[in-house]
Amino acid sequence: MNPQQYAKIKSGKGFIAALDQSGGSTPKALRLYGIAESEYSGDAQMFDLMHAMRTRIVTSPVFDGSRILGAILFEQTMDREIAGRGTADYLWSVKEVVPFLKVDKGLADEANGAQLMKPMPGLDALLARARAKGVFGTKMRSVIKHADAKGIEDVVAQQFSVGGQILAAGLVPIIEPEVDIHATDKEGAERQLLAAILRHLAKLGDGQQVMLKLTIPSVDDLYLPLIEHPAVLRVVALSGGYSRDEANRRLARNRGLIASFSRALTEGLTAQQSDAEFDAALDQSIASIYAASVT
Repeated sequence: MNPQQYAKIKSGKGFIAALDQSGGSTPKALRLYGIAESEYSGDAQMFDLMHAMRTRIVTSPVFDGSRILGAILFEQTMDREIAGRGTADYLWSVKEVVPFLKVDKGLADEANGAQLMKPMPGLDALLARARAKGVFGTKMRSVIKHADAKGIEDVVAQQFSVGGQILAAGLVPIIEPEVDIHATDKEGAERQLLAAILRHLAKLGDGQQVMLKLTIPSVDDLYLPLIEHPAVLRVVALSGGYSRDEANRRLARNRGLIASFSRALTEGLTAQQSDAEFDAALDQSIASIYAASVT
């Protein structure tokens, strides 16, 4: 593990950029960016356009490690290059932004009010490849839709089980049990989730640390016990469908919680903007999310 990257993630001021839309979420991300589905055909062209968008973000002069601690990549983005360097290498060597990799293969069908992760065959090989490319950590997402004790425990147990595999590979897992912002009894689901995570953190080995990516809680500072837990390197928040302004307002009320926004980060960016317009819009977005993350 790179000690400079570890120190930056542990105590740096800023937030993590989530640039990991993949598969089914890519057409929507491109549409928001001003590229209609009629403008491309096939996955290869779609992912080329997505990589061009991510390259434009990452190479912008306003995107760097002074405000952005890390960036989460989709596997195909990790395998591509930016300015002649592997993406992860470019992020760290040029921008001083710590690279992470999304490793989940999407969500299984809902059961007990939750969606577990689909199986991840070949995960060990992917982790080895990521580590060789200079990736620091990983991210994987499940979704909780109801305050169902069994569903919540199943989600957390699966996350920590795969998290153990990731730790064994020398990477830091970002465990993401998202609570849907429209969940029935969101507040109750979050209290059950907190209890389940604390139980599983207690089972980690000496010196083992994970990161957590959580929905901004309905009760301010609910997750302080996790933020202060010795087995937690950092707790980050997803925007979860809130507008950027609303997500920032909610985030700013939670001490020690920092952003890991995806759609909210790129809100307002379009392919049609000039570079000056694009950089100005991205700068405004980064500044607002940074301010909410350091309160």
